[in-house]
Amino acid sequence: MATGIIIHVSVGAEKRTEFFSEQNVRIGSTDTSDLQIHNDKIAAAQGVWLDLEFEDGIYRVLHFDKSLELLHNGKPLKRFVAIEDGDVIEIPQIGVSFSFFSLESKSSLITTNRELPHIAPFIETAAMESGFSPKRDDAKVFLREFARELSREISWATKLVVLVIVVGSIAGIFYLGFAFNKELQKNRQLAERQNEIVGKLQERIAQTNDQIGEIDKTNKDIIKSVSNAQNLRVEYGNGVCLIFGVYDLVDRRNGKMLRYPDPQDFQPSPYESEQLPETGSGEPTAAAASVPMGLTTEGGGSPVEYDFIGTGFHVGSGYIVTNRHVVQPWEEEELVKQMMRQSNGRARLKRLVIYFPNFPQPFPLKVRQLGSGVDLAIGSVDANLVSPDIPVLPLEVDSEAVSVGKTVVTMGYPNGPDRLLAMVEDNEAKSINARFGGSRQALISFLAQSRKIVPLTTQGAITDLDVKRIVHDAKTAEGGSGAPLFGQTGKVIGVNFGVFTDNNAANMALPIRFALDLLKRVGWKSPEEIKNEAAAQNQTASANTNTAAQTKAQ
Repeated sequence: MATGIIIHVSVGAEKRTEFFSEQNVRIGSTDTSDLQIHNDKIAAAQGVWLDLEFEDGIYRVLHFDKSLELLHNGKPLKRFVAIEDGDVIEIPQIGVSFSFFSLESKSSLITTNRELPHIAPFIETAAMESGFSPKRDDAKVFLREFARELSREISWATKLVVLVIVVGSIAGIFYLGFAFNKELQKNRQLAERQNEIVGKLQERIAQTNDQIGEIDKTNKDIIKSVSNAQNLRVEYGNGVCLIFGVYDLVDRRNGKMLRYPDPQDFQPSPYESEQLPETGSGEPTAAAASVPMGLTTEGGGSPVEYDFIGTGFHVGSGYIVTNRHVVQPWEEEELVKQMMRQSNGRARLKRLVIYFPNFPQPFPLKVRQLGSGVDLAIGSVDANLVSPDIPVLPLEVDSEAVSVGKTVVTMGYPNGPDRLLAMVEDNEAKSINARFGGSRQALISFLAQSRKIVPLTTQGAITDLDVKRIVHDAKTAEGGSGAPLFGQTGKVIGVNFGVFTDNNAANMALPIRFALDLLKRVGWKSPEEIKNEAAAQNQTASANTNTAAQTKAQ
């Protein structure tokens, strides 16, 4: 067995393995050293750093440079210490370390009768080759030779067993992969089928939800239709007004009031004992026939004066919508028209006021616009006098909101004060009628002060429809002309103008679009337009303020 020692040297990042078989091995920085280390960190450390001597099969430290503070396995190095396999001698100051390995390492505690005739020699040979080949990579050579020899030492039976194990492992891996992939495909197909089932269930649930939604909507519509009249009464009832007016007839030529003839002015003198003669036919004589029977501006007869009642509703900014025949009833009364023709007279409006629920005092009404070809009129009251408690009735602009069969609600004052008195207890109604029954004006004034002016609310449905009228069966009567007709949307879709007492299903209203045209002519603006204009004005004012601030800053 060859003797020698293997030294692994580490100098910073550089590493190298050397083999020495000499009796003495010197390590230092001089040219005489067997293992030369060149390091500039300790320039003064010239010479031999470490001197090893082989004796009795062991290398020992013969001499060493104490100034380098050498460490042996982390402890200060001592003289004549034996170098065993794996020992490390290092110089911390310059970062140099030496690891020592012998060519053969024998255990003192474990022995065996089996020799390793091949492994040790090939290690020895590789180490010797690396010692004589300083330019080669000793570690690679050593490992290559080690692997080659190890391969030679393994028997063919062992190799075959290993090959079988490897092939079996690879086959097992492939089999497991195939089985896993197949199971994954099954799971994927199962998941797809489940997703399809879930999708169909979701579609059914969606259809069921849609059906439930339709049923809920229908129920809400039914509930809304049933309670629509009550809701509208609470929300907009105070915006429906009772219109009261008085007019008389005057002579077109001189403007004097027309009166009925006073019979006392044409009675014969009591001192005349004889009666006026009669003709043979029984007719009065010419003298008797000269008594005027028509209207006159002379005498003390009663003036020709009429009062009238109707309904209107507030649409904002003090504007009131009603019928033309409500504010000009003389155009609809044939008897009055005949009287005006015979006496060359005309109507003169003496008083026109409106009463809102819960407001004791009347509001003077001014006629602003009359419909041409449609029975509509626009009036107004002083907007400054209109209380915020008087609601603005919304007007429907969507023509699709009106169709046959839809529910409608109307609010008005049919039958005037008679209907209002009917809502009072009998004893109180009789007392009121006894005190004010002779004058409808006084009666209505008392009812307003008593806060008993309340519109009648009725509900029905649209029975017929055309371009110019809406026919419905919501009950109403004379005095309900000019009343608003609400649709299912809660907005006004028409204005009542015709009442048929013989057929409750034939009450008629004008579509609200005709009233919108008249309102635009007098300068009315919807609440939305007013809100948008206010917003635009605020933006303009804000922009002007910013501009002024910037100009001031400049």
